[in-house]
Amino acid sequence: MAAYARRGVHGQTVETLARRVLSGEIPEGATLDLVALQGELDVSLTALRESLKVLAAKGMVDARQKRGTFVRARSDWNLLDADVLRWQFADGGAGAGPALLRNLGEVRGIIEPAAVRLAAERRTDADLDALEAAITAMGEQEGGAAHAVEADLAFHRALLAATHNELLERMEMVIESGLAHRDAIVHSSRHGEDPVPSHRVVLDAVRERDPAAAERAVRTLLDQAARDLDRVRRTAGDTGEGTADQ
Repeated sequence: MAAYARRGVHGQTVETLARRVLSGEIPEGATLDLVALQGELDVSLTALRESLKVLAAKGMVDARQKRGTFVRARSDWNLLDADVLRWQFADGGAGAGPALLRNLGEVRGIIEPAAVRLAAERRTDADLDALEAAITAMGEQEGGAAHAVEADLAFHRALLAATHNELLERMEMVIESGLAHRDAIVHSSRHGEDPVPSHRVVLDAVRERDPAAAERAVRTLLDQAARDLDRVRRTAGDTGEGTADQ
């Protein structure tokens, strides 16, 4: 499902409601008081109902006769939806803690090693150019943390695209949510390792059409990513700086 367009009052209402549900402010099973929400959010009842339809499509709320609109059990939520993931990481991570980052790390550990093997077998010259451009951008210092995050996302996006498997390409929505949050933490710190060498090893293996070497390189890269995040968290804890869980 395409990412929800965040525009105007409608988009703001959707995101406000979603974050309240994801944070537990509106708990599972709770019945929503639409009249009270309408007044609090200063929107029309029609706009509120339209916003709730978006959440219903993502499995987060439902409406029944005699019961009204209520929050569904978390087991019913579409947790792989790009918006649901993004909402959990937004504004310091309402509903996003170590468990979510760990789960996303495990998903990456399953998907990316397998994907890079396909990329090594199927890559085109255009794929190599996209990967090279991302690494070049990674090495540029003047863009700051935001630039570094986007460069890393571009590399992993290009890696999935190089599989030439449409379903794997769609997994970028899942991988990018956790990767962007992790990168924002690491690249805003002085304690992360230089990402260029580890990504360069992946690209070299893909260029040489060596699936086994490419998989080893990605696993090494993922290990480094986990070490970087742990190092930043430990350092933040020692110095009293903010961490990913705040």
